[in-house]
Amino acid sequence: MNKLNQTLLKFELKQNFTYDDYFVSKCNYFAFNFIETWPKWEKNILNIYGEKFSGKTHLSEIFKKKNKGIIIKNDEINDDFFNKIRFHENIILDNIGYIDDEKTLYSIFNFVEQYNKYLIINSIVPINSIKFKLPDLKSRLNNCIFAKIDKPDDDMIFALVLKHFSDRQIKIEKKIIEYITKRIERSYGKIVDFIYKIDQFSLINKKSIDYKIIKKILEE
Repeated sequence: MNKLNQTLLKFELKQNFTYDDYFVSKCNYFAFNFIETWPKWEKNILNIYGEKFSGKTHLSEIFKKKNKGIIIKNDEINDDFFNKIRFHENIILDNIGYIDDEKTLYSIFNFVEQYNKYLIINSIVPINSIKFKLPDLKSRLNNCIFAKIDKPDDDMIFALVLKHFSDRQIKIEKKIIEYITKRIERSYGKIVDFIYKIDQFSLINKKSIDYKIIKKILEE
């Protein structure tokens, strides 16, 4: 990889996790509606799950700003964890993957129920599909609400592509975005990867984006 490509890989745009910046369509409405209707939930624990880049963290940031709370990443669950969440009514565990310490997760569930707090768990797969070994933890999963973010539909793909291009100040015609929407794989990760490649091409070649370039990158 040449020096320029290495520089481009290190470049990251600032993410805007604002309410107005979040696009709602059929694929994410169910999860978004829970964020909007808090605290009118049937249960105190909500598991929002969906593939990487599907907007789970964005939803959490909206919830945090609207209702106050604390966001804890997977690698921040440690001995000091309960001291951090003690004074917060709303707790968000973001980017939860495989959990080694099942006893800690079980303790979190108990803590939420005991002190009547609210917990949002963001994960790629529903947490009740994870093969936990601790029987008591498995039973606690019955106290969860599950909200799936589905694969992006046409409206979501169009909105995401438009937003990413706009964020990068790449001018592109509406008909080209429609062309992309009909042909790109329905995957949030693939959309992000596609935009990155377009952005990389634009920065290196200083050329406008046309159908030929779009088709070439889609075929890759």
